[in-house]
Amino acid sequence: MLHAIDLDVPEGRLTAIVGPSGSGKSTLLLCTAGLERATVGSIEILGTDILSLSPRKQAAFRSENVGFIFQEYNLVSSLSVEDNISLPARLAGHRVPTSRVDDAMTRLGIAQHARRRPDRLSGGERQRVAVARVVANQPRIVFADEPTGALDLKSGHVVLDWLQALPVQGSTVLMVTHDPHAAARADQVVVMGSGRIHAVIPGGDSRAVSDAVLAAQSVDEAGDEAA
Repeated sequence: MLHAIDLDVPEGRLTAIVGPSGSGKSTLLLCTAGLERATVGSIEILGTDILSLSPRKQAAFRSENVGFIFQEYNLVSSLSVEDNISLPARLAGHRVPTSRVDDAMTRLGIAQHARRRPDRLSGGERQRVAVARVVANQPRIVFADEPTGALDLKSGHVVLDWLQALPVQGSTVLMVTHDPHAAARADQVVVMGSGRIHAVIPGGDSRAVSDAVLAAQSVDEAGDEAA
């Protein structure tokens, strides 16, 4: 459950939401994306209050403006890598130029797997496909929920490198992570605990992020003891 959330995500930047398991960070991400419905308040994306939209109009809005990178990859097992990358645009009634799909696969190091299906790939390769899908479709907003949580260190660094690069091509990125080192790669870090925002700090310093998370945990523990 979220409590008294007031957050401004700067356009054209990478913002990380960090906190321990159960802190509400994934719930905040899903509510912001409109995948879970907030019961009160307002959520404005690109000047549109998404809570005022019907479910169908919300889906259309996401299709036109939003890309997702999730820990579970969300790839279609019956489609090839290149078809998975092209799928969001096709569902929105558009077509991504083949050259852009090829470029995204090359940049993510998966061009050799273009005709393979996801079940023939490693976890790191599948996550690169998920990132390539966003790179090729160039959405204005990108939501990433624990995008490196199931990856080895090398694959995780590749994914984080590309998440950092997305704002350069015009995307605004909101990423959830439990890892202070990953969060520190962001321009802005939102520290959560017990469904509340405890702090919003600049990125760049993993120790500062770790200290902020520990401070939030201490506040939460003190509140639990008082209750």
